[in-house]
Amino acid sequence: MPEFRLPDIGEGLTEAEIVQWHVEVGDTVAVDQVIVEVETAKTVVEIPSPFAGVITGIIAKPGDTVEVGDVLFQIGDGTNAVAEITDHGSQITDTGADSGQIAAPGPGIERSSIIDHRSEPGARLAPPRSDTGDRRSVRAMPLVRRLAEERGIDLATVVGTGPGGAITRADVEAAEPTPGFEGEVVPLSATRRAIAEHMAESWRTIPHVTVQAEVRAESLLAEMKAGSVGLEAVAARRVVPLLEEFPDFNASFTEDGVGQYSARDIGFAVDTEAGLMVVVVRGVDDKAPEDVHAEFTELAAKAKDRTIDLGDISGQTFTISNIGALGGGHGTPIIPLGTTAILSIGRATEQPVVEDGELTIGMVAPIDLSYDHRVIDGGLGQMFLSSVVQALET
Repeated sequence: MPEFRLPDIGEGLTEAEIVQWHVEVGDTVAVDQVIVEVETAKTVVEIPSPFAGVITGIIAKPGDTVEVGDVLFQIGDGTNAVAEITDHGSQITDTGADSGQIAAPGPGIERSSIIDHRSEPGARLAPPRSDTGDRRSVRAMPLVRRLAEERGIDLATVVGTGPGGAITRADVEAAEPTPGFEGEVVPLSATRRAIAEHMAESWRTIPHVTVQAEVRAESLLAEMKAGSVGLEAVAARRVVPLLEEFPDFNASFTEDGVGQYSARDIGFAVDTEAGLMVVVVRGVDDKAPEDVHAEFTELAAKAKDRTIDLGDISGQTFTISNIGALGGGHGTPIIPLGTTAILSIGRATEQPVVEDGELTIGMVAPIDLSYDHRVIDGGLGQMFLSSVVQALET
């Protein structure tokens, strides 16, 4: 019977977590009917059925992590025997004449790209791959090893129930934390795990330098009020012209040199229940503040309800984080991978300032600029920051 596998949905993603099934074994489904929701590292994706038929097997349970190519569900014409829900790597029962393994289409995948391979009935799924090196004695997939590390569990103390004694996710979840760990362990979602990995890789591979300044915010606040637009849009339209004068801040470090982007695609940090996401507004240099604001608002809403497309949360060339929206002040923002700089703007507050030799009260906002020291030296970093201050104030 056809087996529907997790497709490659792009953006370099290799795994996803089952969120919710919309069908049960025995249900009759139509073409394009949503079968299951999966959470990738960046968003929640609905997987539809490319064919009509009867669901004969559901292979993964909510909370399970599956890799690209793993079987998600089986479908038949109603004459095949019903397969029970099983864990990855367990036996799949099939009384049909043959078995087709069909990649379930995801967003952006045309039906013509569905591949039909043939396998013998009752064939087992491929066993988990074991790592190489000095840890060969423990058979566990990388995602299982990560889960064990997060839970403080020594895999050497876990008895594997998978094929060939491999340790499965269920084995780790059932295991007790290794002695010495105290407290509750909250499992990481796919999104939180991806955030942790990206932040750690950025901090590990990019030599960060963070410089700070303060800006008089009266001009920013006046433009926001006059145009009924948010800080993100106003700040972006004032800063983006500087990226042409300082192209190394709209760039990426590569082994061959500094790749300077021709586009001005600005990423904006958005706080969601699942964690921090960065939505991307393309071609900001060609858009009015009102247009930037409208597009950012729409993308932020989609990010918060997990309906945003993967293409709208990747590929920024420069990033702006409005931490003032959450009451934040100064900080040390981490540079997104693939870029060289990020600007954060804190909350504007009334502070004593000196104007023309006289002490008065003004609205002052803190700003912080983190940049990649492999590409940008201190002098250039300070020049850019000074230009940002001037642009935001005028």
